[in-house]
Amino acid sequence: MLNSASARAHTNIALAKYWGKRDEELIIPMNSSLSLTLDHFYTDTQVTFDDSLTADFFELDNRILPATKLTPFLDLVRQKAGIKTFATVKSFNHVPNQAGLASSASAYAALAAAASKAAGLELTRPELSRLARRGSGSASRSIYGGFVEWQEGHDDLTSVAVPIEEETDWKIGMLAIILNAGVKKIASRAGMQHVVKTSPYYPAWVKESQADINALKQAIANRDFTQLGEISESNALRMHALNLAARPPFSYFEASTIRAITMIEELRAQGVSCYYTMDAGPNVKVLCQEEDLPTIKAYLAPAFGTENLLFARPGQGVKFLEGDLHG
Repeated sequence: MLNSASARAHTNIALAKYWGKRDEELIIPMNSSLSLTLDHFYTDTQVTFDDSLTADFFELDNRILPATKLTPFLDLVRQKAGIKTFATVKSFNHVPNQAGLASSASAYAALAAAASKAAGLELTRPELSRLARRGSGSASRSIYGGFVEWQEGHDDLTSVAVPIEEETDWKIGMLAIILNAGVKKIASRAGMQHVVKTSPYYPAWVKESQADINALKQAIANRDFTQLGEISESNALRMHALNLAARPPFSYFEASTIRAITMIEELRAQGVSCYYTMDAGPNVKVLCQEEDLPTIKAYLAPAFGTENLLFARPGQGVKFLEGDLHG
C-alpha cells in the first residue's frame, strides 16, 4: 500500500474566542466560538501511507521532527479507515509556529484532509471538521472559509464547525503585527487548563460568550464594522483578563503588545476605524477595512517595521492539492 494525498488549510483568527475545554480528550469546548479564516497564513501537508514503514515519519519545513504528537491523530484516521499502515507526513507551514497566529488550526485541518483522503476515506466537511477538532480545537473552523462558528455541542457528533458566510464580499481583513515569532511561553492547552481550574471569572466568560456570538452574527449580516470590531476587541480583552485572574496569574502580553494596542487606540481616536484582537501569544491582529489599510500601516511601520505588518483577507476553506509538495 502506497497511497498519498495533499491538502492546504488556512489559519483562522477567532473574533469570539475558544478558551477552555469541557472534555480534554475529545476537545469539546466550554463555549462556542466564531472566527474569520485568513488567506495569508496557511499549511500545506502531504500524507503518504506506506507499508514499508515501521513507524510514522514527520517532516516540517524540510526538518525531520518526532512524530509523537501526530501518531495519536493518525491513529484516529487509521481506525476510521480500518488500516494499520504507518504514514509519512510532510508539511510546509506558512505561518510562525506557536506564536498565537493559529498555526495549529491550519496544521491539523490540512492533516485531517490529507490523511483521511490518503487512507481512502471520503469525508464530508462536517466529518472533516470533527476530525480536525481532535488535533486542535480551532482546526475545526479552518475546514471552512470566511466567517465560521464552532458550535460547542455536547459530544463528538455535535461539536462541529459550521460556515456563516464563506464567500464574503466584505472588504475587511486582519493586519498581523508580528512582535515575536518565537514559541510562546505557555502553550494554549496548558493556559486553558489553568484558567478553567483557577480563574474565578470563568463562569461569566462562558455566559457572555454566546451573547458575543449572537451580536457578531448580527454585525456580519448588517455589515456593521463598528459592532464587529467592538465586540471582537472586548471578547479578546476578557479572554486575557481570565489569564490575569488565574492563580498564579500569567500573561501573553509583552511590552510591545501594549505599545501596539495603544497605537491602535490612538488611530481610532483620530477617526480610523480599527480594532485589535490577541490570541495565546504576544502578537496583535488588527481588524480593519481595506480602505483604511494604507493609513494604518503608515502609522505602525515606524514602530514595528513594514516587514512585520502582514495583511490577510478572508480566506478559503480546506482544499486538496495535486502532485508532490515542495517548500
